[in-house]
Order: sequence, then structure tokens, then C-alpha cells
Amino acid sequence: MVPGPGAVRRGGLLHGRRAGQPGARGPEPDRVRALWHLRRGVRRPRWPGRRSLRLRSPLSPLPRCYVYAEISSGPQGVTSDGIQRAFLATEEGFMALVSQLWNSRPDMATAGSCCLVGVISQRTLYVANLGDSRAVLGRKVGNTGEIAAIQLSTEHNANMADVRQEIKAQHPDDPQIVVLKHGVWRIKGIIQVSRSIGDAYMKHAQYNREPINAKFRISEPTSMPILSADPSIISQHLQPSDSFIIFASDGLWEHLTNQQAVEIVNNHPHAGSAKRLIKAALHEAARKREMRYSDLKRIDKKVRRHFHDDITVIVIFLNHDLMARGHAYGPPLSVRSALEH
Repeated sequence: MVPGPGAVRRGGLLHGRRAGQPGARGPEPDRVRALWHLRRGVRRPRWPGRRSLRLRSPLSPLPRCYVYAEISSGPQGVTSDGIQRAFLATEEGFMALVSQLWNSRPDMATAGSCCLVGVISQRTLYVANLGDSRAVLGRKVGNTGEIAAIQLSTEHNANMADVRQEIKAQHPDDPQIVVLKHGVWRIKGIIQVSRSIGDAYMKHAQYNREPINAKFRISEPTSMPILSADPSIISQHLQPSDSFIIFASDGLWEHLTNQQAVEIVNNHPHAGSAKRLIKAALHEAARKREMRYSDLKRIDKKVRRHFHDDITVIVIFLNHDLMARGHAYGPPLSVRSALEH
């Protein structure tokens, strides 16, 4: 079943709002594929396409066949190990595709994606992440009406000091493993994220050569792999005060703090929450460039990179009463926003 634009499963354990805004990555906004299975909770893989059209076709089917199958198939139900196996299976599947298409589409070796996954099972929330997307929990503060922001995911971006230290420790003989270019730290001067799905040229030496674009080729000898597909995974028991979870690409967090985001969601009706967050981020992006929001919206998508990155947001609202009763509902739902129709 595929609900229409803005569809909500109000009778289930949770319901969500999703929206996307194209930006730096050309005509394709960051991708989100949602699989809701109300017998156990929600599986939420998020796939931002860092190489424009190159990722959409080959990677889109993978979340359904790997994430859902691996997480669901274990005798113990959902576990961190099962989620990790799902990431590994997705990575292996994509690398097999890179190998298969090497002669006809060598640029696939330079395609990569961040991935953010959330799973709720037996009132336990699991969040797994590769790259710099982020999941933030909104938690009610007593009866004050206030909301606290709890960051759930660990990010892997070379602009973070601990990530640079991790990369340097893994490659102690390479003084150029991280390079500061135009005020931005990049691994080998090319890429910001240290973990991803894909990016074969940064993981397997056989793809670090012609005919891939010269700007991706690493000329000096280096040990492979440079990047990893090993996710950071956290798990925690959901509390009755946990109200909602925001899953969003880095484009949102470049302009809004965690606290600003949860307050925007908390202070308005559920309907339109994701789009409201995107609009707030775009207003801030316009303010930083000393321009009007209306003028920013008119900028051609091809040059949006100079103003803001892609922004994709999903907001999941938790229904603790139904979770406590252990209600079971029907088959998985695929939820898409109006921007995908």
C-alpha cells in the first residue's frame, strides 16, 4: 500500500511527515525511503544521493531487500548485529553493482551515499548512521510544555576533530590523509564523510584509476580502504516523555540547531512539520546571504549549491498508548512525499 501525498497512519504506533527540498546535489534531492511495519515498529533507511542522478536508480531498491530482510529475519528479532549485517549486505550489493558496471559506467565507482536508519522494536529505539545525517529526539520536560533535544546519531564528517583523529590513527603514514581546503576539512582533499555506502574509489584500489574522473583519483600510494561502511549504532528504551524523532540530512542541521528544530515541531500542529523545518532552514540560509526567502526560492536548482545543501526531513510522532498495548497491524507501508509523485 502506498499512501498519497502527506499520508499518515493515525491508527498505528506512530505517524510521520516527510518533505524534501532540492539543493546542492542538482536535480535530485536527498533521498529517503521509509518502510513502516507496525508489528515491530519502523525501519527508516535514509539515502542521500551525493552524486546527483548516479545513485538514485542503482541504490533505491537496496533498502527494501537488504535492510528489511536482514533486520526482520533473525530469531531474536531486531538487534544491533542485524542492523549491522543489513549495512554490510547493502555495501556488498552496491560494490557488486560497481564491478558489474565498471566497463560501461565507471563513474559508479565515485558514487556514494550516507545512510540513516531508525528501528523501533519492543519499545527500544535503534539508530544507525553512516555519514553526516542526524536523528534528534524531542523529549517533553515534565509538565512545563518545554521540549528537550536529544541527539541520537553519531556523525562521521572530517570537520569534526574526533573524526580527523580517527582517520589519522588509521593512516599514520599518510600526512595528507585529511586536508583543509577553503576552510573545510576533507579526506584526501576530496570528501568530507569518513563512512558511507559506496565510494568504491576510496575503498578498493582497483577502482582508483582511469577511467574515473581525474579529480577523484588519488595519485600517491595509500592503504585501502580509506572510508568505512561500518555504522555507528545506538539503542535506548523509549520513555513516555519521548514525543517525536526528526530524521534529516545535513542540509537542515547546517542552518538549525537541534533545539531550534525540536521547538519548531513542538510548537506547531503535526501536519506539515517536515516542510515547516525545511522552510525555517531556508529562511536562515537566506538571512546568512542577506537576501529574501522569496529570492532564494527563485534561484535555479543548478546553482543552489552556493546557497544551501539538499534538505530532506522526516518527522516521526510516537504513540506510546498503542505501543504499550502491543498492537499489531498489517503489512509494511511505503510512505512517499508529494515531491516524489
